[in-house]
Amino acid sequence: MSLILACPHCQTQNKLPVARLSEQPQCGACHQPLLSGAPISASSDNLSLLLKHSPWPVVIDFWAPWCGPCQSFGPTFAASAAAMAGQLLFVKVNTEAYPALGQQYRVRSIPTLLVTEGGTELERVSGALSAGQFKAWLQQFL
Repeated sequence: MSLILACPHCQTQNKLPVARLSEQPQCGACHQPLLSGAPISASSDNLSLLLKHSPWPVVIDFWAPWCGPCQSFGPTFAASAAAMAGQLLFVKVNTEAYPALGQQYRVRSIPTLLVTEGGTELERVSGALSAGQFKAWLQQFL
């Protein structure tokens, strides 16, 4: 079973066997790490596989480009992804591009943050958090 991940460095689409998620896979084009700590852009094609097969708990940010609080929270999410790489997997779902995913996960407002493990939802919070609040919230999942 494989999923498609866009390289965070060169944006090349890479087909990655899910069994290799924990092996620090590299991009086939630029040879940079695919899971370098940058949030993964999820789609209808790869989200369920990421949630089911991630070796770490998955933190999902449901957002939209027109959402001011989403835009202001984005750098906090990205910084946390870099700081906690290898402990948590950070994923972003653009609800404008993939509205069915927002509906599937019962997202009523954005930003909505969700943590799952093994495909099971552990907790969610709605609204942008400060960097300190977000870090404190994430600590319980480490």
